[in-house]
Amino acid sequence: MSSPDPATPADLAARYQRGDFLFTTASRALLAQGTIRTVTETDPRRLASVIPGVLAETGAPLAVGILPFDTGPDTKVPGHLVVPRTVHRSEGVPSLPREVLPAPVRVRAVPSPGQHMSSVRAAVLALSERDLRKAVLARALDLEFDLPVPAERIVRNLAVGNPRHFTYAAELPGGRALVGATPELLLRRTGRTVFSSPHAGSMPRSADPAVDRANGEALRTSRKDQLEHAVVIDYLVEALRPFCRTLDVPAGPELVTTPAIWHLRTPITGELADPDITALDLAAALHPTPAICGTPTEGARDLVQELEPFDRDYYAGAVGWVDAAGDGEWAVAIRCAEIATTSMRLYAGGGIVAASDPQSELDETTAKFRTLLTAMGLEDVA
Repeated sequence: MSSPDPATPADLAARYQRGDFLFTTASRALLAQGTIRTVTETDPRRLASVIPGVLAETGAPLAVGILPFDTGPDTKVPGHLVVPRTVHRSEGVPSLPREVLPAPVRVRAVPSPGQHMSSVRAAVLALSERDLRKAVLARALDLEFDLPVPAERIVRNLAVGNPRHFTYAAELPGGRALVGATPELLLRRTGRTVFSSPHAGSMPRSADPAVDRANGEALRTSRKDQLEHAVVIDYLVEALRPFCRTLDVPAGPELVTTPAIWHLRTPITGELADPDITALDLAAALHPTPAICGTPTEGARDLVQELEPFDRDYYAGAVGWVDAAGDGEWAVAIRCAEIATTSMRLYAGGGIVAASDPQSELDETTAKFRTLLTAMGLEDVA
């Protein structure tokens, strides 16, 4: 089932075709092809409990796939995992020539920028009225093309342009695909060690070095962003605590960068109390975090669904893999686009707290669109 050839990350990214699953990190890549079995389930905990038996029955080394944003009891969008026929792995950072992509014939913001700012204002008011600490609001860009969207070329450009991200491509039900390059690792399980790298709190990068440094410093000292970040860390620590006999949580976040965004990040490391808890068990327990939903989860999710004029489906879900030993990696499915035949929808969101400013929140989503738009040569579209 595993590939015997000494493929490089560039080879695997270059081999990706629609229908495959690709997951590249800063140091390695995984390409899964073909399908032995597809497993879908709206309850992620049920899905996690089924997969070990499926892997044992098929003799496959791992399963790959994606969980939706909404994992609540009323969701109709299932987790979608595939047991692949062939798995290729490699180590190193992909290095490929940049590919040229066609320009869209139509671009539409959903909602409009003004409507998104109105939604931010409504969310700020609702936080106090509903006793919420945070909610995450997203907006979308719909792009239409004359010809089929070249998903393979977009994925390769994402992997090359964002080497420290988790670049991913996963097939969805209904013939769609979700592709993206996320900076955020939900969790990694290796033996008894669990590692999570939550991001919350953002500031756009600038081409001017002085402005860029100032933006980073402003983020580091921002009370609003520190609060937004603390909400996420509190949630993850409490969610991980029942599974871990030890947890190492730094006293404060660190500044990290992507090509488009400054972020606050806190790396969390734990030791599992029960070695039978798999990476997918943990993903099902942690997702969705306040970084992409808000808190308390149920109230924040309700507010998001009221204010956003679209269903998220798999945007802001969790994408990754779990193997027969229970090890695996799951990343937060952001900085992404859902691709149909001749159209695609890009998503970008931001955390709303009491101190949020509508214009700043709009600017943050605009900066986050740049991950996909840059990969497509469309930096000025948003």
